[in-house]
Amino acid sequence: MSAISYAGVSFGYPDGPLALDDVNLEVPAGEILLVIGSSGSGKSTLLRAANGLVPHSTGGRFGGDVVAFGRSTRTHRPRELADVVGFVHQDPEAQFVVDRVEADVAFVLENLGLPEAAMRRRVEEVLDALGIAHLRDRNPATLSGGERQRCAIAGALAAAPDALVLDEPTSQLDPQGAEDVFAAVGRLNADLGTTVLLAEHRLERAAPLADRAVTLSGGRITTAPGPTGAVLADYPGAPSVTRLGRVLGWDPPPLTVRAGRTFAAAMDRHPEPSADAPDPATRGEVMLRAQGIGVALDRRPVLHEIDVEIHRGEVVALLGRNGAGKSTLLRILGGLLASDAGRIDPRPTTAYVPQDPNTLLFASTVRAEVTETLRLLGRHDDGAVNRWLEALGLEDLADHHPRSLSGGQRQRVAIAAVAVGGAELLLLDEPTRGMDAASRHALERAIAQHAREGGAVVLATHDVELAARCATRAIVLGDGEMVASGPAASVLAGSLFAPQVLRVLPPFLTVEAVAAAMERT
Repeated sequence: MSAISYAGVSFGYPDGPLALDDVNLEVPAGEILLVIGSSGSGKSTLLRAANGLVPHSTGGRFGGDVVAFGRSTRTHRPRELADVVGFVHQDPEAQFVVDRVEADVAFVLENLGLPEAAMRRRVEEVLDALGIAHLRDRNPATLSGGERQRCAIAGALAAAPDALVLDEPTSQLDPQGAEDVFAAVGRLNADLGTTVLLAEHRLERAAPLADRAVTLSGGRITTAPGPTGAVLADYPGAPSVTRLGRVLGWDPPPLTVRAGRTFAAAMDRHPEPSADAPDPATRGEVMLRAQGIGVALDRRPVLHEIDVEIHRGEVVALLGRNGAGKSTLLRILGGLLASDAGRIDPRPTTAYVPQDPNTLLFASTVRAEVTETLRLLGRHDDGAVNRWLEALGLEDLADHHPRSLSGGQRQRVAIAAVAVGGAELLLLDEPTRGMDAASRHALERAIAQHAREGGAVVLATHDVELAARCATRAIVLGDGEMVASGPAASVLAGSLFAPQVLRVLPPFLTVEAVAAAMERT
């Protein structure tokens, strides 16, 4: 029996090309189906069609039919499907309607008419399951991006729907938060038979959870639903441990660290790291020095006695769980927020990209968005505009409206629009949010190029794989204090949430490093 059925579904947003083109898909009841594909492939549109958000909330040209638990989205609006399909947006900011977390989680239950006692129990259960009980009295607007994401997921889980539709549910979560979310989803699936339709770019935790996977490209299904391992075997954005298995000829390529370690233990000979690898600690002159930084927001201490030096040529990964103070520190380093204590000297020219790219996008085309930065600086440089569009793979989107793009594409536009100004120090807050593998690699190349040219980059991220590939130094924050700082390889090696390759085949951090070692031997 199908829980959600797509029959010949085509859809185009107003004045836009087709985002879905003749999609036929069956999601059996009780299955966890993973939807993968590049940015702009149609994943979010496919998910929004599951509960009628497409086309009822978007407008546009809709053909075919989507049936969820016997109800056609043609004749049932999203509110009439809320009891059977729970939906979590890619942008959690768009999901809050009440200014208190506990009340917002209960909002959907009130609309479904549940008795007060049942509501109280449901709210407590999901707050505990996602580890956010301590946030119950907070205003969502005061939370970190990851905390908001977990609260949005709690709102969807509270209704105990027959199906959960999750669009990039862990894009802003720290490793422990991602584990908690997928553990809760797994329990719902195993204990209650909840059907899950899930789109993700960060597949390290999502892939082992899924029963099957399906690939989208250009709004079409390009790889029919099949066992997750088989679908990911050749997929460019597969988990690092899967790509490692390809390089080393493991068959089938593993989906989990445990399976990868089994393969590694059976190897006759391991590749050896290069003896003449460059020293990641080699740095240029000090570009920025922050001493004794402390700040409280809404009378709540956020940072305590933070000392940071940023050198030319560095790429610094700022790590730590949701709410640890990473975004606040970035804003202080960028001069967007005044600290209550401490000083920063010297101050280089700085560019800051926040977690939510929508706060920066207002022009009518991608090219105009990037050009506007130079206009505000009193400069005209088409060459710089073209270089950043090319560096981040945006040439083909130059004439598109930024807000018509996918979340990952908007993220790249925001980075290009800020970086084109030529600031010495780039501050990037969760820069890979919603990005596919190709986009991440383009960003990594642009970051490395900026550092090679004498600039520096500080990126706040939960993506340890990103940190392993491009960071020279890592700083870990915990409850507003610096708990670790040093070469990225050393800091990541001491973490419970180290990159997958490091956990399978130490001392290598990345698949690329293993591939290079294989070539040498």
